[in-house]
Formats: sequence, structure tokens, C-alpha cells
Amino acid sequence: MRPRSVHLLAIPLLLAVWLATGTSLAAQITDQEYAERRGALAAVTGEGVILAMGSAAPPQDYIPFHQNSPFRYLTGFTEPDAALLMEVREGEVAWEALFVNPRDPATETWEGYRVGPEGAREATGIQGRSVEELQQALDSLVAAAGARELQVVGAYDPDAAIRNDVTQRVEHLVEGHDNLQVSTAPNGHITTLRGVKSEAELELLRKTTAITVEAHREVMRAVQPGMNEFEIQALVEYTFRRYGSERPAFASIVGSGPNSTILHYNQNDRFMEEGDVLLVDIGSGYGGYAADITRTIPVSGTFSEPQREIYQLVRDAQAAAEELAEPGVHFGQIAQAAAEVLARGLAELGLIESPDATYEGEDGQEIPQLRLFYMHGLGHGIGLDVHDPWPPVLEPGVAFTIEPGVYVRRNLFDEVIPDTPRNRALMEAIRPAYERYENIGVRIEDDYIVTEEGLERISPVPREVDEIEALMAEPWDGPAPRNQEWVEWYRLMK
Repeated sequence: MRPRSVHLLAIPLLLAVWLATGTSLAAQITDQEYAERRGALAAVTGEGVILAMGSAAPPQDYIPFHQNSPFRYLTGFTEPDAALLMEVREGEVAWEALFVNPRDPATETWEGYRVGPEGAREATGIQGRSVEELQQALDSLVAAAGARELQVVGAYDPDAAIRNDVTQRVEHLVEGHDNLQVSTAPNGHITTLRGVKSEAELELLRKTTAITVEAHREVMRAVQPGMNEFEIQALVEYTFRRYGSERPAFASIVGSGPNSTILHYNQNDRFMEEGDVLLVDIGSGYGGYAADITRTIPVSGTFSEPQREIYQLVRDAQAAAEELAEPGVHFGQIAQAAAEVLARGLAELGLIESPDATYEGEDGQEIPQLRLFYMHGLGHGIGLDVHDPWPPVLEPGVAFTIEPGVYVRRNLFDEVIPDTPRNRALMEAIRPAYERYENIGVRIEDDYIVTEEGLERISPVPREVDEIEALMAEPWDGPAPRNQEWVEWYRLMK
């Protein structure tokens, strides 16, 4: 089933449409929804004491703070050093409290306002207590419940070479409890719960994606030979903040020429040249939720014939995946369909010997030649994390990406393919095609929501060759004006 089309509107127009249709633009997740999440966790836990740890304040001044996603999922609370303590009986939350930093006007002068224990209930719907009381409360609750296990939510990993902040804080809290075992079982339950998004979450995903769409459109209008990659990164992240994004959801990838073939390149400091492609993989983080959209464009404004051939192959693979994506389909089937298109296309272009051809790995193992040019998965879930939990079988409420790619790396013959007689014959066979497409890296990534009807693509950045070239031909005199409707909307949301 083909994805439902979404009009290519700039952000102010998208927001105007939402206003006209009565959509809840604030898209705030309610205290009731957070309570339901904690109730769902209690239902699968059954009995016991649960401790969810928020992230600690950064150890150095002026480093931005970011709340970890499991804690934010359960509470919505975004101040540092917080913790949630719950007692579960017969599958229900019998008692809970949110432990937060106390009010301190002297500290707040430097670091900003705190809600304090007194304001925690109004902020979250959970009774508040000072974080200084957490140890005593935990000791009392464990003793009263006769608990032999503390069920921890968060990145607790005592075996790690470097213990993270959650691990350090939990270890300090359980000192002296020799018979108390620490379990991270709740993390698996939360992973399952996070796989299907609520309507409020989906609305936040649409908004963060709309911001990212606008950033991509700005890039397409602005880029030209002679610019540096960091100028494009600056434009992207300026656009994010300009439209209310908290931060980039991940390190922006802005790779031109040979850098377009590096999957997670983010040095972003090369001057772009005529004849390069530019791969831009970016995502806004808005309301805690992450977008992830990639486009590959010609720096000159027009695709060369080799660039167009690789680009169209990747686009065809994405279209094949979209055709299959609907409720009840396993994502493995979707990934296989895209891989088959890429394998046939690479064989037709001469970059591999045949769709099912292999090469000889370091240990003599047979590796598909497809993996020389397409070495990552087709997609991933999106949500509070840019790689968010999601179920393997699609169902309504699942949000995810589809992102095929082809990368013709300049070190392919020298460092990637092992030097064996069989592989030398392969390299000679594909050398003409390799030299034609060298330093071309193409990835096309869109964001989707599974609905009862099928698939909704929520990232309407131009992606067909003619659409991209048409937008790049438009004059660019700076970022598009931000209209007053958007300003009023954002004030209401805050």
C-alpha cells in the first residue's frame, strides 16, 4: 500500500492547517497518560519495588542537560538528579513519589528555577519529596515490603568499564542492603510499551518532523559550490531552534563528496565542490521526540548522470519498501524487498557481478557483494530516542524510518575487500563501474507512522530528482520569513 501523501508545505503553513482543523497544537502529554504508563508497568511487574533514575546534572558547568528517555517516558520530568520510587502490589501502583532537587534561590540564580518538592505534584501529578530523602524512603519501603529485589529503570550496568551516572547512584543507594538484588527487568517491559505510540506522541513526532522538513528545504535552496559543510550544519541547527526545537536529536551529518560515503560522518568541515553530492542526515528534537530525515542532493544543483543513476536506484528501493509497509507485515520482509532492488540495480550498474554474488571475507566466509555498497539496516523506530523501541511486526501507532543507501567508498579496493585471488578478479570486473561512481554516497530516509489504513509519510521533503532540482533552482536570500501565526501558536504551546 502506498503511503498517504502529505502536501509540501512550509512550517508556518502546516501549523496554519493544524489550527484550522482544530488539532491540539500543544500536543502535551498529560499527567493522566504518564500515570497510565506507570500503571501499565505495574501491571506487568505484578509485585515489588521499582526505582526509576533520572539523569544526573552534568559534572561541568554550561554543558546542556538532557533527561534520559526511560525516566522521561514514565514521568515527563526534565530536571536533573530526580528519581521515581514506586511500590507495586497485585499489579497496581500502591504508592509512588517523585524525588527532586529542593528549592534553593542561591543555586537557582545560576542554574534556573526548580519546581521543588512542593511543585512536583502540579508539574507531574506525582507527590514530590526532596531527593535528599530518597535513601531513607528506599530503606523504609524495602523493609516494609520485605523486598529482596530492587527493580531499576534506566541504564544500570555495574559491569561496564566506566559506570554511568545511573549505575553510580543506584550502587550508592543499595549499599548496606546485602540481600537486595538489583534487576533491570522493567527496562524490557518499557521497551515493549514504547513500541506503539499514543496520539499525543504521534503529534509530537509530526511536529519535530515538520521542523526537520523545513531545515531540509532551507538547505536545498541555500547550498552551492564553495560553501563549507559547517555552514549547512549551522543553517540546519539554526532552523531547528528557530522553530522551537530543544536540540538536534543526534549529531548532524553533513557530508559532501567522499564524506557522503561515511555513514555517521559528523566532522562537517569540508569545502564543497562542483560535482559533489551532499548527504544531509538530520533530526530535530522537539518535546523530547526525535525526527530523522536524510536527503542527498547535488551541490551544483543538477545531478550528473552517474549521480542520478545511483540516486534513482536508492529511491526505487525505498519505494519498494513503502509498497509493502502496512499493518501486519514483518519489517524483515520490507527490508528484504529493498535489498533485492538494490542488488539487482547494482548488478545492472556493474558494481557487483550478480544480484546474489559474494566475495571472500577475511576468514574465507562468503559475504554478499551487496554489502560492499549497502552495509546498514533499512530502518529503525523513532520516538523519544532517534533509534526508539519498536515491534518487528508493524501495527497502528508504530513510528519508524525507511532509509536505503548506496555508498561507493574511495578505499573500497585498498582497505575494504581482502586481497585474495578471487577478490582480485572481482575488483578487475567491477573497476570500470567503480571508477564511474567513486565518492558517490546516497541515502534517502523518511519518517512514517503506521495507521489503520496503511502508511503515513510524515516527512514531505522533495525526494524525486526533478523535485530536488526544482527547489534548488529557487533563489535563496536567507531563511524564509517566520509568520505571526506560528509565533502565536508557540506562545500558546508554552
